[in-house]
Amino acid sequence: MSTPDSCEGTCLCGAVKIHATNVKPHVGACHCGMCRKWSGGPLLAVECGSQLTFEGKENITAFSSSAWAERGFCKHCGTHIFYHLKDTEDYIIPAGFFDKPTSFTFDHQIFIDKKPDYYTFANETENMTEAEVFAKYIPAE
Repeated sequence: MSTPDSCEGTCLCGAVKIHATNVKPHVGACHCGMCRKWSGGPLLAVECGSQLTFEGKENITAFSSSAWAERGFCKHCGTHIFYHLKDTEDYIIPAGFFDKPTSFTFDHQIFIDKKPDYYTFANETENMTEAEVFAKYIPAE
């Protein structure tokens, strides 16, 4: 599978557009309580690093959801736009935000120990628990 050169997408109302040039074609599911509350289910997203541009940035509202991350959404239509890691400046974008996600592969899940029993994905994926995620990605304070 080849990595897309770039991906573009807009929010529901078109007030915000993203052009990303470093999209990793791997979709992951986050089952943490915050992502489930934010999206109404697991967050299916792709890592985009920091190589992206926003058009309509004035239409984005960000909520600092933890000491290490913030979540952005369109202040007009409510579309979820990003999960942003403050220390690294990396952005994680919901996979459905992009207009043509044809080269994406669903291959990993995080906070798998927080996933409720009422849904299961059929894909074989790499799975990480909450403790494994914090040990790998979150700086110790």
